Amino acid sequence: MTIEEAQKTVDQWINTTGIRYFNELTNTAILMEEVGEVARIMSRKYGEQSFKKSDEAVDLGDEMADVLFVLICLANQTGIDLTEALEKNLVKKNIRDSERHKNNEKLR
Repeated sequence: MTIEEAQKTVDQWINTTGIRYFNELTNTAILMEEVGEVARIMSRKYGEQSFKKSDEAVDLGDEMADVLFVLICLANQTGIDLTEALEKNLVKKNIRDSERHKNNEKLR
């Protein structure tokens, strides 16, 4: 699935099954909640925190997909073409960071 297809699929789902988009502020809060859930798993799986019984069955991929879904909702609501935005962002990173990481002693 391309990013464009994902945006169209999410939009179709929202306008049928979801009835309508939550407003942008609500979706921003939901995005933060979903990112927090990813952080919780990461801190337990890769960090120093231990899993609680209620955390053991969580699926990191599913939680990341929740983040992506809400991010796509926000892009759709605000008229952002994520394919175009990502392409522009990569150009910016290639210009800005072309030597930065190569010269970073911490990355060697």
